[in-house]
Amino acid sequence: ALSSAASDVYKRQEQVISRLAHSFSVGNAIKNGVPVAIIGETNAGKSTLLNVLLNEDKAIVSDVHGTTRDVIEDTINIGGITFRFIDTAGIRDTEDVVEKIGVERAKKYLNNADLVIYVVDTSTALDENDHEIMELLKDRHAIVLLNKSDLSPVTTVEDIRKHLDKKMISISAKEQTGMDDLEETIKEMFFSGEVTFNDEVYITNIRHKTSLQEALRSLHLVLQSIADDMPEDFYSID
Repeated sequence: ALSSAASDVYKRQEQVISRLAHSFSVGNAIKNGVPVAIIGETNAGKSTLLNVLLNEDKAIVSDVHGTTRDVIEDTINIGGITFRFIDTAGIRDTEDVVEKIGVERAKKYLNNADLVIYVVDTSTALDENDHEIMELLKDRHAIVLLNKSDLSPVTTVEDIRKHLDKKMISISAKEQTGMDDLEETIKEMFFSGEVTFNDEVYITNIRHKTSLQEALRSLHLVLQSIADDMPEDFYSID
């Protein structure tokens, strides 16, 4: 009877510690900023978008393709949560060694970000680079920004919808239109009830996470000892 009662107690402890250990990814995002990668082809308007969001000229904006060769990032507070926006190199085939490294880094940030913002230049037609990006985004949390709405459209929502089913917003980074819709959409995606930031305890320190994982391993040993009908002194050893 004592073994059964002890097992129930340890199982409850295991659930609590497991939840805390798994909270590190959310806690770390809250502490350091939710990573948001800005992805797109060269000259799609990614750097202009970052500058508008930051309200400062942090990224170089130029008509020359491949201006952004490395990541540029900064944080923005939306709805009380810090988001870390990361402007990346335009994804395209290039023979330039330095730009090629930037493109590979852009793909890495795309895969690691909690949210991807895909900027599309609607004044030009979709090409093989866009199709590669859309393929990478199929299983990611993403928002498609139809940029350059101030110009005559060549690419439409329907054109993209044939390849990618994501939330789409029409904007003009140059004219600074559509920014409110973007921020509202980001808030909807992160505050829809899937994650309750205010009512839960989250850990933000990797040392704490490691200690919790060690505690979980010890609890598993205890539960195994109980299942094997080991003497109760072994519980303390475990």
